[in-house]
Amino acid sequence: MGEAEKSARMRWFIALFSAGLRRLVDYADLVPRKSLLLFLVVGIIWGTPYFFIEIALEHFDTTSLVFARVFLGALILLPIAMAKGMLKATLRAWPAVVVFAALEMIGPWFLIPEAQKDISSSLASLLVTTVPFIAAFFVGLLGDKSAWHPLTVLGLVVGLAGVIALVGIDAFSGVTPLAPILMMLGAALGYAIAPIVVNRMPQEVPTLGVIAVSLAIVSIVYAPFAAVSLPHDIAAGPSWQAWAALVVLGAVCSALAFVLFFGLIRQIGPARASLITYVNLAVAAILGVVFLAEPITIGIVVGFPLVVAGSYLASRQRQALVRKGRRVPKGEEIPETL
Repeated sequence: MGEAEKSARMRWFIALFSAGLRRLVDYADLVPRKSLLLFLVVGIIWGTPYFFIEIALEHFDTTSLVFARVFLGALILLPIAMAKGMLKATLRAWPAVVVFAALEMIGPWFLIPEAQKDISSSLASLLVTTVPFIAAFFVGLLGDKSAWHPLTVLGLVVGLAGVIALVGIDAFSGVTPLAPILMMLGAALGYAIAPIVVNRMPQEVPTLGVIAVSLAIVSIVYAPFAAVSLPHDIAAGPSWQAWAALVVLGAVCSALAFVLFFGLIRQIGPARASLITYVNLAVAAILGVVFLAEPITIGIVVGFPLVVAGSYLASRQRQALVRKGRRVPKGEEIPETL
């Protein structure tokens, strides 16, 4: 790596860190210190999966990776859910739980590792930040008028422009293949709709039970594929780093992160909790560029600020505008999801 490239990367990191720091300072004024600490912990944890997926893929097939991740997560969370008596209430809503598992885990957790075989972990994390404005779009389609607030619509347009910049500049210039970008957008689509499914479940259905049962369902789905791929991967002698990556993905990024995230939601609400997306992006980008020597492409430089700005504008909670000078009463704003 030349000095000019090192200097360019350093400037990019400084800009990224400065933007994140300004956002964090503004956010810190809104929440207690305990909540802010939890916010940072969850944000950092969920910024690392892309890095650990990159390491695990060097020695494990995608199906092996997904199965090991969800099986370990289920081993940790299912006993907790059972001890708390959550399974009975969760299984009453089994159709919605199955849909959630498919949208949140079965699809995305396969698509993301497959995409990362051809694109960088930092680009993968950037594409996932499209989730907030995709979710805002679907909430609007479901009849929530506040989703069509002018600033929310502006966020949708700006975010879409960022995605087009990412796809157009890098994919059509040959720097990045188009297929993995579409895979990541498919994963983002699942991530955007899954919280809406959870939000529409009966209130008596415990979220921890939903996550535990979902992990168990995904384990069952991937078990036949892992029965073929995992013995072959183990026979090849994976490195300790690859094994460690699987453990972190299952125990920390899946089981622990979900428990902490729901605790964060209870403290500050899902709307503010969803802002961890931007911490995720910063962590994933730094890990990818610094430790994996991933390139910073023109598409990322152009699309990154547009996607982040669009997601921020689209995910903000607002009152619906009915006509000039009049707003929908306070109880009818855009609902908080998850």
